[in-house]
Amino acid sequence: MDSGDTTWVMISAALVFIMTPGVALFYGGLARRKNVLSILMQCFVIMCLVTLQWVLFGYSLAFGPDTGYGIIGGLDWAGLRGVGMEPNPDYSETIPHLVFMIFQAQFAIITAALMVGAFAERMKFSAFLVLILLWTTFVYDPIAHWVWGPGGWLGDMGALDFAGGIVVHVSSGVSALLVAILIGRRIGLEKQAFTPHNLPITVLKPKLGYDDSLDVFGLHGVAGIWGTIAVGIFAAESLAGTGGLLAGNAKLLLIQFIYMVFCIAYALAVTWILFKIVDFFVGIRVSREDEIIGLDLTQHQEGAYTVLE
Repeated sequence: MDSGDTTWVMISAALVFIMTPGVALFYGGLARRKNVLSILMQCFVIMCLVTLQWVLFGYSLAFGPDTGYGIIGGLDWAGLRGVGMEPNPDYSETIPHLVFMIFQAQFAIITAALMVGAFAERMKFSAFLVLILLWTTFVYDPIAHWVWGPGGWLGDMGALDFAGGIVVHVSSGVSALLVAILIGRRIGLEKQAFTPHNLPITVLKPKLGYDDSLDVFGLHGVAGIWGTIAVGIFAAESLAGTGGLLAGNAKLLLIQFIYMVFCIAYALAVTWILFKIVDFFVGIRVSREDEIIGLDLTQHQEGAYTVLE
């Protein structure tokens, strides 16, 4: 093991970790005063919920030994069985396997948190818990395994994703867009302007996370798509192990395009199914009365601010 590599990955994990509180502030500041607490609660609960899912079975599904079809990992590492201080050569020979797991956990968390802005001020907290758990398990984990896990079919095909352009940004972006469409507009949107209640805390977000002042429908979707295509065009053999279109390898561009299209289609299809299932059994949207009063009081029985202006 290399102490420098291990320290850097742990620092990197901490940097990714603080993106989620940053997203909470970003979306919370853009929401109306009566809903800010609900958004903060959703983001922080995602940190707890996805961490538990990741430890119990999520990491094994995403990065564990393949089941033989390139679709999903098995449960060999469920409960982090076999994930310890020894490096795993499939991922890195210089850092503990446990450190790699922690680093990847932060990406699973932020990917789910990026979607919160799409259904802000409208979703039941109970439905939110179920939907996020199911989405992480059936959308994020398989897509991560396809390209990053050993034996994943897209990774074996040659697909490259250095920074989660598709795994993180596009999967959450297109899923968030679909959920926003399915759940519908906020009540009164056509009749009044919904202004952000606290722009100063919104501005804090780029400083806590990465410089991203656009919504999930903008940067996360577009940058992920173009980043994936750019790899197929500009990838250098010295960095990627295989060159892109400009290096005389048009095949990589085709592979990247297949990767992008298939993952978008999969994320949309599965998100639609999960939304309908949760809506049928739990009910996705709060009642009209609860939405007008605000989710802070109706879902959490508390207001974000106790001092009256």
